[in-house]
Amino acid sequence: MQLTIRMPDEYTEKLNSLSKKMGLKRSDIIRLALKQFFEEDHRENHRPPFQKVSYLLGTVESGTKDLGKRHRDYLIQKIRRGS
Repeated sequence: MQLTIRMPDEYTEKLNSLSKKMGLKRSDIIRLALKQFFEEDHRENHRPPFQKVSYLLGTVESGTKDLGKRHRDYLIQKIRRGS
């Protein structure tokens, strides 16, 4: 099957460059990209942002007990010190 698409000039330039660099036809690169896209698990991408980073939350300690309550004060102090 033949497919015609419209894409930005920037994509065309990148595709042409990649084609020369890899020694492949542009259509081969597009087929590879589509294959990779189809094989990805897209359910993962539909998670809310919180769920995507939830494993990171609560894993770092600043050593400052009231940072959550006085974060603005600490930020202002830091800006005034210039560091």
